Amino acid sequence: MNTPLKIKYKSYEFGEFDIHLRTLKDRNQFTDLDDQALELGISNAQWPIFGVVWDSGLVMAHEMLTQEIEGKKILDVGCGMAIASHLLIARGADITATDYHPEVEGFLKENILLNKSDDIKFVLEDWNTDKSKLEKFDLIIGSDLLYEVEHIELLSKFLEAHANDKCEIVITDPKRGNANKFTRSMESFGFTHTQNKSAHEKNFKGNIHRYLRENF
Repeated sequence: MNTPLKIKYKSYEFGEFDIHLRTLKDRNQFTDLDDQALELGISNAQWPIFGVVWDSGLVMAHEMLTQEIEGKKILDVGCGMAIASHLLIARGADITATDYHPEVEGFLKENILLNKSDDIKFVLEDWNTDKSKLEKFDLIIGSDLLYEVEHIELLSKFLEAHANDKCEIVITDPKRGNANKFTRSMESFGFTHTQNKSAHEKNFKGNIHRYLRENF
């Protein structure tokens, strides 16, 4: 069923930065007039997931408040509402966002205007492609990406394909149960792993995973 989307506006504070977002009102929203999502295999239940702000995204944005960004090319994978990307562009970062949901780019552009910020580069792309439009990056971030065990190998190969020889990858994960498998896969690509808890989102029971490769 396709009905007009209900949306809401909310502001989020991260240190000295206020990020304003136009999002879906809730996870009950759906529209797919030209069957774009259907053709990409996005079900009615999956469709609204991109359009709300999740705790993992808030944790990532807090992490990016103090992340070293000078001289780094940064990629936000599975960006959804891209709250971390908006924080990073406010800090002056070189940030590219990517997602495979057909509605993400429209919301991203609206929120760039809402925040009166510099442009955030966007590439519509899934992880299962051999014709990627993306380059290689020094820092790659992703919030709540480890939700399907069958996607772990696909994701790790996608990240490796877009990681520079020297690269850091930061993943926020609310304990979906697939982090160990993902870590083993990233270690096979020469990354070392550390993890910690969020110092800002106390209700977030998951972990912040960092994967660092300095020489490869």
